[in-house]
Amino acid sequence: MIDLDKSGGIWTVTINRPEKANSLTLEMLTELALIAESAGAAQALIITGVGKVFSAGADLDQACAGLAVSDVWERLSGAIATLPCLTIAALNGTLAGGAMGMVLACDIRIAVPTAKFFYPVMKLGFLPQPSDPKRMAALIGPARTKLILMGGQKITAAEALNFGLVERLVASEELMVHANELCLDVLNASPQIAQGIKAMCR
Repeated sequence: MIDLDKSGGIWTVTINRPEKANSLTLEMLTELALIAESAGAAQALIITGVGKVFSAGADLDQACAGLAVSDVWERLSGAIATLPCLTIAALNGTLAGGAMGMVLACDIRIAVPTAKFFYPVMKLGFLPQPSDPKRMAALIGPARTKLILMGGQKITAAEALNFGLVERLVASEELMVHANELCLDVLNASPQIAQGIKAMCR
């Protein structure tokens, strides 16, 4: 359910459970975390999904059994945030719930125009993972973060672009092409320069 391709310095991770809206089980999250923790050798990491939804967040059955408050979400987003390589979330569709954590931890987010963004954590009776509101507020500001987390608003792709939650909207058929194009300068640069620029942007 998690596919990994390591071609040419770019590690492409694909969430492949479209029949369940790419909802994430503990096994899938653990595998994603292990990949992120071992991706120091990559020059770039792209995370995407199969189908019309990037991820609906936690698998519903497992969420009710404790996955919603597991520290594996924080482990995953923390591993992505500390990677020295360029990290890109190529959002093939809607992003919901705890899956937003790994996306917020990426350096760049691109999305298809039909994507929607929501994080109904308060409605479901859970706190978000500790780093998620901080990373979201750093991108879009505290008030808009509260609009999503406390106001329960579903944000369109156009609004997400306007807010700064995503950097660019890309047609579905061009999404992965563009994601790979964003990696070209990194692939052609020395690792020290690429890592140095990333460190200076923190």
